[in-house]
Amino acid sequence: MTRADPLSVVAAGLNFQNPIVVAAGVAGYGRELQGVTNLDRLGGFVTKAVSVEPRKGNSAMRVAEIRGGMLNAVGLANPGLEAVRTQHLPWLASHLPHARKLVNVVGNTIEDYARVVGTLELSAGRSSSGGSRDGRGGIDAYELNLSCPNVKQGGLEFSADPATMRAVIVAARAETSRPIFVKLSPTLPNIAESARQAVDAGADGLTLINTIPGMLIDVERRRPRLGFGTGGVSGSAILPVGVLATWKASRAVKVPVIGVGGVSSAEDALQYILAGATLVGVGTAAFRDPRAPERIVRGLRRWCKRHRVTSISELVGTLEWSA
Repeated sequence: MTRADPLSVVAAGLNFQNPIVVAAGVAGYGRELQGVTNLDRLGGFVTKAVSVEPRKGNSAMRVAEIRGGMLNAVGLANPGLEAVRTQHLPWLASHLPHARKLVNVVGNTIEDYARVVGTLELSAGRSSSGGSRDGRGGIDAYELNLSCPNVKQGGLEFSADPATMRAVIVAARAETSRPIFVKLSPTLPNIAESARQAVDAGADGLTLINTIPGMLIDVERRRPRLGFGTGGVSGSAILPVGVLATWKASRAVKVPVIGVGGVSSAEDALQYILAGATLVGVGTAAFRDPRAPERIVRGLRRWCKRHRVTSISELVGTLEWSA
């Protein structure tokens, strides 16, 4: 009998060869890192955002480094639904046979989310008998980014209003039987309650967290360093925020969590896993070094061997502390 890989995990009915995934926005749609790193050795890959229409994104500068991370305001730039459907997802399907593929979905309205998911489902092939689990068409699952501004509500984030968040999830759920992960903002007043609301609406999993709003100022010009003015803080500085959000949410709901924020080592990933994450996303570290996710996988394997852990799944949510 073949011995199971200690790093393999199951999340939302999907088998992942290890718990490490590339976070959305870091490596485009995968093609960008061809020849630089082997994404197919990872547990999964989350695509750059996909919106109905192409987005140019924000004006330069879009990224600024800070101690412990970076500040970015890319503006969800992407080539749009049609280009992703016809050009990028077929590449993913043929080049990443082992890593799970999650499509990050954004929108300005509730209808945008449903349209993106519904259109991609038509391309990937709908199925009511398990087709949602096979990754056909380069899609294994969807990740709904609910930190986007809802233009019909004057720019309020979708996740900020429970009714609007529910409507987005319900609309997307009606278009697919594939797993849906909902990405929540760390600025929500009660992350545990928001997690419960997302799951009640039909989410199969959660992604925690998104970036934290911030600003940097060029003191010589007396202007913001980013063209958009404000941006999202990411990197090692937000690791404690993400770990806490993961711990709170995983105690509130019984669905898999993708812990994201500040992960640059196997030890960082293990913090998320102990807090309750089944999968761990690598963002800024992979932006700086595309080989970082592979290095983290190797570090997890060494850690499990050293501690005689036969299945990393056994560590999920085993933090020995209660508040």
